[in-house]
Amino acid sequence: MKPMRRKDRQLNEISDIELIIQRSDVCRIAFADNNTPYIVTMNFGYLPGEKSSLYFHCAPEGRKIDLISRNNYVCFEMDTDHLLYPGEKDCDWGMNYSSVVGYGRISIVSDRDEKKKGLDCIMAHYSDRKEFDFDERVFSGTTILRLDIEELTGKKK
Repeated sequence: MKPMRRKDRQLNEISDIELIIQRSDVCRIAFADNNTPYIVTMNFGYLPGEKSSLYFHCAPEGRKIDLISRNNYVCFEMDTDHLLYPGEKDCDWGMNYSSVVGYGRISIVSDRDEKKKGLDCIMAHYSDRKEFDFDERVFSGTTILRLDIEELTGKKK
């Protein structure tokens, strides 16, 4: 994990960071298109472990797919626990939150078994189930992306 300026807000335990990931309902992925940033908000699933990863689903074509083929190094962010609090003066207002920022390489999953595993992972993030039975027509037309996490930091205020 990279150190951050506000060390009093940095989370150092992976278990604390993973709790934020579990409570987040979307993940924002930032792509680089030459000197133009492109960010997209996506549903996701998280697979913890020594080599943790995030899974996403999308259409088989579009700007994300084009960008992945040119530069697959991305930044991602998710946040939760938002609570606005007022201050005595206008500049004293603030926001409590928990957030995760990371970097890694994103790729298109081509292996059918891993594609199923990724889609199961995404669905499990939003339900209390672990395995799913997908319609073959929909499954075959769905693109699964895997983001292999290389760096990960957490922050809480």
